Amino acid sequence: MLKTRHLVLLRHAKSSWDDEALADFDRPLAPRGLKAAPRMGAEILRRGWLPELVYVSPAMRTRQTFELASAEWPAPLPPAHFHDSIYGALASDLFALAAAAPDGIASLLIVGHNPGLELFAARLAGPGSNAEALRSLEQKFPSGALARFAFEGDWSGLRAGSARLTDCLRPRELD
Repeated sequence: MLKTRHLVLLRHAKSSWDDEALADFDRPLAPRGLKAAPRMGAEILRRGWLPELVYVSPAMRTRQTFELASAEWPAPLPPAHFHDSIYGALASDLFALAAAAPDGIASLLIVGHNPGLELFAARLAGPGSNAEALRSLEQKFPSGALARFAFEGDWSGLRAGSARLTDCLRPRELD
């Protein structure tokens, strides 16, 4: 019997451009992002979507997004691994990363960046996807947005069109 797995993609919350001297990698969250990240984390908890494993880009804004999103989750927090490959990742890089997730893990969260995260989500969504969530994803995957997918099988079998997009949420929809 095939095991159902869940993949949640969380784009970092709104980042700040206030300090032009900072490298892109070091940009922190803007006030709007500092407010949105905990709301997205609370929604993950409220819906029962807590991951068993988390992959996070090591950029400042993604680390802050994960820290704020997971702050209210029950202990122990899922293990978080910081992958350099997520920063600037192409959709193909994210497919490879997710496909290499351990078989014992049923739910994975990836906290990353656009355009790679949005392209990965668009390519992953296949038959049986929620029509409203698909329309939302196709319209825009803004800062702080979350996409949740379900699929049957092993992580190594993750391919374009192999998962169902079940939900697509934006921070402004939770106000």
